[in-house]
Amino acid sequence: MKALLCDEPHALSVVDRPRPDAKPGHVRLRIAAIGICGTDYHIYGGNQPFLAYPRVMGHELSAHALDDSADGRIKSGDLVVVNPYLSCGKCRACTIGKPNCCSDIAVLGVHTDGGMCEEIVVPQENLYPAGDLDPIAAAMVEFLAIGAHGVRRSRLDTESSALVVGAGPIGVGAALFAQIAGARVTLRDNSPERLALAQSILPEAKVELVSDAGDAVFDTLFDATGNINAMNAGLKFLDHGGSYVLLSVVKGDLSFADPEFHKRETTLIASRNALKVDFEHVMACMARGLVPVAALATHRTTLEGAVADLPKWAEDRGAVVKALIEMPA
Repeated sequence: MKALLCDEPHALSVVDRPRPDAKPGHVRLRIAAIGICGTDYHIYGGNQPFLAYPRVMGHELSAHALDDSADGRIKSGDLVVVNPYLSCGKCRACTIGKPNCCSDIAVLGVHTDGGMCEEIVVPQENLYPAGDLDPIAAAMVEFLAIGAHGVRRSRLDTESSALVVGAGPIGVGAALFAQIAGARVTLRDNSPERLALAQSILPEAKVELVSDAGDAVFDTLFDATGNINAMNAGLKFLDHGGSYVLLSVVKGDLSFADPEFHKRETTLIASRNALKVDFEHVMACMARGLVPVAALATHRTTLEGAVADLPKWAEDRGAVVKALIEMPA
C-alpha cells in the first residue's frame, strides 16, 4: 500500500509498505480522509519532542471499515471516525473514565504510525460510526473535539462571556463550541489574516487583534496560542470567579501573580485531547447543521500532492484553517 512517510525533518516521500494484518479486537480500515494537524507540521519541521523518525503521520482520520467489529457496532463498509488516542485501559486515569490523559497514552501518527496511508488497523473501541457525515466532515471531528472538550470542561454558563486567544484551528473550534453552548464569544489573535478567516466562519463572534485589546474581562478564557508568554499574560483578562482553560501544551513554566490568581478565586483547567462524549457531541452538532464544515475545510490535496503541499502550508499557515488529504474512494 502507499504511505506518506516523514523520513526525517523536512523530508517527505510516498513509499510502498505492506498492508497491516488483522488483530483480535481491532478493525482494518481503508482511510477516506486525513486532516493535517499542527502536530503534523511540527513533525515535518522537526519540532515535535520525543518523536522517532521515520514516521507515518496523521491522526485526524475518517475511514471505511474493511471488517465487521467483534462487538457488532461496525459493519464492513461503514464510514467511521477514528479516535487516535490509544490508552492502556489499566492506569488510574483510564479506570476513572479519563483515557484522554492515560499515563501510557500513544497517539496515532505521533507515538506510532498513523493514517497518512491507504490502510490502518485500529482497536474497535476507538471507532465511532459516522452516520450520515461525509468523509471530509468525519475527518474533522477529532480536531473539533479538542475545543469541544475544553468547553465542556469549562462549564461555562449560557449568556456568559468567553475569550478565545489564538485563532488557529483549535481556537476556532473552541470558539465555535463556546457559541453552541450559548456564550458570547470574542476571538483574539495577532494575525489579521487569521482573524478574517475566523470571522468568515464565526460571523456572530467578535474578533480583535491582540494589539487592539482593551481592558475588558471575561467569565471564561480559553488559550489556544501555543505561546507560554500569552498563557502567562492571560489571567489579567479573566473576571473574578472565572475559569482559565489551557488548550495549548507548550514547553515552559506557567507563572501567575498569586494575589491576582487568588482574588479572582480562579479555576485553572488543563484540557487534553478529548473523550468519546466530545466526539459524539461534535458529530451531533454537525448532523444538526451547527458546524460550518465547508468553511472549515479550506485546503485539500492528495497523498502524492501532500509531498509538496504540506511543506508549503507549514511555511504559511495564516490562510489555512483545516487542510485535508483526500484518499481515492
